[in-house]
Amino acid sequence: MILWFAGVSFVFVWWVFRSPALDYRLVMLGSVLPVGEVVLGGPRVLHTLLGAVALLTVIMLATQKRRLVRRRWIGIPIGMLMHLVLDGTWARPRVFWWPFLGGDFGAGQLPEVGHPLGLTLLFELAGLACLVWAWHAFGFSDRATRDRFLRTGHLARLVEQPPSC
Repeated sequence: MILWFAGVSFVFVWWVFRSPALDYRLVMLGSVLPVGEVVLGGPRVLHTLLGAVALLTVIMLATQKRRLVRRRWIGIPIGMLMHLVLDGTWARPRVFWWPFLGGDFGAGQLPEVGHPLGLTLLFELAGLACLVWAWHAFGFSDRATRDRFLRTGHLARLVEQPPSC
């Protein structure tokens, strides 16, 4: 489930912050980063609240008096927090609150791979729909807009209302 995390995180974070200068590429990266724990056989630190908050803290401390650098890198922990919401990790207290409820992560696979195939496809379609909406809303059909986003992660403009598609 990549489109689900990337697409929904991109649109939701834009909807909350409405900042054209946030690096949305890093928000999307942060939202899919915990999926990489599939190679570890189950959820680990990237699926915990502590993991996202610790990274946020490191970024905040490392970028004091460097507002533009902070604005760029803060997207990763924001994306990781979105991942925790979107995959339902909060419903697995042993993982979400690690290490406060014990030192192990409990048994089980990643929350995002435990869904039936039909539900996974619905999630991916919802993520794709968010990305299609963003394509129209932010004018990514324009090459200059698309190049700026790929280079900086910034959006060209604020969108006050969803486009009519």
